[in-house]
Amino acid sequence: MSTTTTTMATAETLAAEDDLSEKQRKILGYLRQHAGDKMYFKSRLIADDLGLSAKEVGANMRAILEGNFDITVEKWGYSSGTTWKVTA
Repeated sequence: MSTTTTTMATAETLAAEDDLSEKQRKILGYLRQHAGDKMYFKSRLIADDLGLSAKEVGANMRAILEGNFDITVEKWGYSSGTTWKVTA
């Protein structure tokens, strides 16, 4: 990837982040911080770490799913709570 392409991708990511709410930025930051350590995240565990409810995490994840960020998030499964697959 060239420097110009990298710079444009970074600018797009920053612009997309400007459209996020405070809760969404908080969730995105959490996922970025932990994506190197693990790949699967449960909404309730994210919620516990961030002081949110699992419902708030799930409701705010849509913007991250649809956004252009440096991580990819997929809704992976639902067994005793929603699981998200995150790749950096």
